[in-house]
Amino acid sequence: MTAFDHPEFDGHEQVLFCHDGAAGLRAIVAVHDTTLGPAVGGCRMHPYATTAEALADVLRLSRGMTFKNAVAGLPLGGGKAVIVGDPAAPGKDVLLRAFGRHVQALGGRYWTSIDVGVHPHDADVIAEECAYVIGRAAQYPGGENPSHMTSLGGLAGIRAAVAHTMLRDDLRGVRVAVQGLGNTGRELCRLLHDEGADLVVADIDDQAVRDVVHSFGAGAVPPDLIHEQDVDVFAPCALGGVLNDDTIPQLKARIVCGLANNQLRHPHHGAVLREAGITYVPDYVVNAGGMIGVAALVNGSPDRPAERRRVLALHNTVLTVLRRADTENRPTSEIADAMARERIAHSRSTW
Repeated sequence: MTAFDHPEFDGHEQVLFCHDGAAGLRAIVAVHDTTLGPAVGGCRMHPYATTAEALADVLRLSRGMTFKNAVAGLPLGGGKAVIVGDPAAPGKDVLLRAFGRHVQALGGRYWTSIDVGVHPHDADVIAEECAYVIGRAAQYPGGENPSHMTSLGGLAGIRAAVAHTMLRDDLRGVRVAVQGLGNTGRELCRLLHDEGADLVVADIDDQAVRDVVHSFGAGAVPPDLIHEQDVDVFAPCALGGVLNDDTIPQLKARIVCGLANNQLRHPHHGAVLREAGITYVPDYVVNAGGMIGVAALVNGSPDRPAERRRVLALHNTVLTVLRRADTENRPTSEIADAMARERIAHSRSTW
């Protein structure tokens, strides 16, 4: 099967298979759409079992970046990259430098950044060979990085969903189940705890769970049971595909609003959630905070207070999606896609 025939292919402008035999690099860069600006999206490092699995991931993720940037009102297109490899294995820096050379060859058509398995210090390594990388540790001397902004957007999204669904303007006593305690998941827990929410958490990393339980008074459950908890909000913050035929019937939460990418196993699961009476906040809408935080690094100089205000304004974007879904009686996932495509089409019409 070629990229053109792949079920996740969505008119992508470019799909590049990158190889460096000396470094052992196998990577894929997918540029989905550059109508609104240069394609921007992180690089994910993961030990994919097959090339087909890696291709499916990068095609879906890059399309999601186009929609994320469009709905967030950013002057950026969508792209993504995946590196086939274990981020914990020796030789990571060699792979990252080789990957950086491939991105550099694109001349700014695609800007890469951090993602699962690629952290701000890794982005610094990529920058040794590439000018088109953002989210570097060196760009955040105070320690705050795009993952913090992503979590802040998650808080804004949960506030909006709770206001819309539960008719509440605060989170005191709201029960939230957080799946995944990486950088964004843990920071989301801190923000929710500060707002007075009650937390239940799960992660495959036992130490991460113990840390959150100790720091924020959370309850802990096994990872395979977190989605079944009797809570108000389920917040997926791990890998994608968690909302599917098996898990959706087991949900007890009234709201699903989390930071993981590609939470719907298949597009029709957005409709399944709506039919079940569950308010779903599309993942690429609520997790756009990180991109808002780094957009200025592509187009200008950072202004941290202004970026935080724009991230918190995702509250209004989420409300717009939820209210339009109710008005049109359509799944929120379809509404968010439509809003993104409308902005892109409008931009094309003004060329």
